[in-house]
Amino acid sequence: MYKVAQRALIVLSLFITSLTSHATVLPVEAFASKPDVSSVDLSPSGKYVASIVKVEGKYTGSIVNVFNVDTGEESHHLFTDNSKFVLIDLNWANDETLLVSAKFPKRYGTVQATETRLLQLNVVTGKSNNVIPRALYEKLRYIPQLQSQVIDYLPDEKDYILLQLAGMRASAEPSVYRIKLRGRGVGKFKVAQGAKEGVYQWLTDQQHNIRIAIRQDGSNYEILEQHPNRDGLRVLWSYQALSANSVWPLGFDEDSNVLYVRAYHEDKKAIFKVDLNDPLLKKELVFSNPDQDVGGQLRRDLESGRVVGIGNIYWDQSFATLKQSLDNALPSFRNYIIDFNSGASRYVVLSSSDVEPGVYYLGDRKAKTMEVIAARYNQLDPMVLVKREKISYQARDGLTIVGYLTLPQGSKGENLPTIIFPHGGPISRETAGFDYWSQFLANRGYAVLQMDFRGSSGYGFDFMSKGIAGWGQAMQDDVEDGALWLIEQGVTDPKRICILGASYGGYASLMGTIKSPELYQCAVSFAGVMDVKALVQHRQHFTNYEVALKQIGNDFEQLWDISPLKYASAIDVPVLLIHGKRDVSVPYQHSADMFNELEDEGKSVELITLDGGDHYLSNAENRLKAFTAIERFLASHLSASASEQGAGK
Repeated sequence: MYKVAQRALIVLSLFITSLTSHATVLPVEAFASKPDVSSVDLSPSGKYVASIVKVEGKYTGSIVNVFNVDTGEESHHLFTDNSKFVLIDLNWANDETLLVSAKFPKRYGTVQATETRLLQLNVVTGKSNNVIPRALYEKLRYIPQLQSQVIDYLPDEKDYILLQLAGMRASAEPSVYRIKLRGRGVGKFKVAQGAKEGVYQWLTDQQHNIRIAIRQDGSNYEILEQHPNRDGLRVLWSYQALSANSVWPLGFDEDSNVLYVRAYHEDKKAIFKVDLNDPLLKKELVFSNPDQDVGGQLRRDLESGRVVGIGNIYWDQSFATLKQSLDNALPSFRNYIIDFNSGASRYVVLSSSDVEPGVYYLGDRKAKTMEVIAARYNQLDPMVLVKREKISYQARDGLTIVGYLTLPQGSKGENLPTIIFPHGGPISRETAGFDYWSQFLANRGYAVLQMDFRGSSGYGFDFMSKGIAGWGQAMQDDVEDGALWLIEQGVTDPKRICILGASYGGYASLMGTIKSPELYQCAVSFAGVMDVKALVQHRQHFTNYEVALKQIGNDFEQLWDISPLKYASAIDVPVLLIHGKRDVSVPYQHSADMFNELEDEGKSVELITLDGGDHYLSNAENRLKAFTAIERFLASHLSASASEQGAGK
């Protein structure tokens, strides 16, 4: 049994109190803020915990925090205001060297994109520099977009990493470089694997040999093997993108011939292992879930390299026992083990729920203790947040649609102003747990429905494939059917419904007002797709163009026919458009064109431009600007009453 530190018990006590607390309207900043702490990573020895920490005050942005577990001392490095660049991930190369991934806005000719770079931070000296040496840049034909793709760490040579990097060829295929990070000869590099035509990703085995190549030719994928004792590449599997016979390599076991893959099993993605010595490449089922796809990355025992689980599921008994102990110590929470040190004596776990945005614990298996080290959102009091109820309803053709319903705290769940909130992707999904968008909207007095319409991921191949080339059709009907279901249940006031979404969800929001003009009183789109034809044509500049044609459609006339921009004159409700000027996924021009069309038609429309903003609200100032505009717009058009917003205001 694990002993939870007193600070943890204080945190947990909030959840009991929350059951009887009065609803309180929190400031918009509490929801619009970036996480106080993210990307927590434990060093190989367990001596240090690194994280990305939000900075407020005279300077606003993010910084890398390094905490010495043994001494309790902290150090801070690499401040950014999140406009010039954004810190996105942390990984330890060894116990002194922390690798920091960052993304930078970049233009390649007329194409706006994002460039990722890799910095190394020496946590002893505090010095930092770019991992890629100048001499390597000088050998490249061009500066590649992706510069942070570490494919392996070398525990027997702790000062080295293997990094895949394009630029040696005129096309985008990467080579693999062995780069020295510290000590004499720092920055020294050599080619460990030359680029090969069509190969965009390389994987190593646990002996650190480069073994697997993933080749893409249009929408066709080939999984290839190379062996130290054989010449050339052997084709293991070949398949079309978005097909039922896809086989995706995840990594090797400690045995260099045993490869773990993700493939479909009885319509759901499952985990298999394959002996590459088997001429038939028979897939041995390791783990499956009959109700949903199995996601996540492989979990390993870091000392041996042995695979012990996937995501938050462990089939190794020792690790499964630890996970069960955590669940016993922190019941009613989703406890995700983020990281182990070598030897697995120390670990970091993130514990969260619908009403707890997340608490990070540092665990010690020998002492059998867990200490709270950080909270993700300090301004969000669990006493004020609300449960997200998992629901399901029948679409008009009988298909079951799963979703989540969030109600304002203290409400009876009757006749409420409601936000219909389709997700982006569209091949993505809603998951249980904390969601800052729905909590913000519920705190303002709105019922919030989020649904996994057909085409969403996680429910198997058949469900996902129903959305291929299906924008604006049955996928859109599933969203409307959710709103109608809420009205039938008495939850929603039919005269106070707004549809809101981001990216594909923004597309669905505007299409909702076109296909069901009598249903919605307003619409909000953040970074929404307004011209589907232009979106697909934009993909011509990227390697996934053929996949986009297959997923969204290749008939450009039809793509224009399912574009909200074409039907601006048919929209008769107030519209709020929000878009970042540096959005490389859905260019800003989508919202700018829609605004111009609606304004020319004399419609009620507002465009909020986020200068320097990307597709993900990475900048805290822009996130606050967007949420403030949404709050004002919804209050103006849905009129949630004071009692619905909370008596504890």
